[in-house]
Amino acid sequence: MAMYKVKEIGRGMNNITIVLKIVSKGKERVVMTKFGESRVATAVGEDDTGRINLTLWRDQIDMINEGDVVKLVGAFVTEFRGQLSLNIGKGGKIEVISSSS
Repeated sequence: MAMYKVKEIGRGMNNITIVLKIVSKGKERVVMTKFGESRVATAVGEDDTGRINLTLWRDQIDMINEGDVVKLVGAFVTEFRGQLSLNIGKGGKIEVISSSS
């Protein structure tokens, strides 16, 4: 399984494994999805090559905090308003390597 860096990530990629430091985490909001209402928040992660948005859904929001170093496994890339964003689907996971707290 290849480890990626932020600068290597492009639109449409999937099954990405990457380690990021969470530099910010936005406010949680509620959106309507095809499955009903859902909690979502956007975080920003960085490595030594750049920064990327990270879309957090439901329980994922509570798993990470600013300052944490996390490993994303099985992430996929979406693009929204010209910005790339990493997402963790059902088959993926977030591992907190080191916690800020």
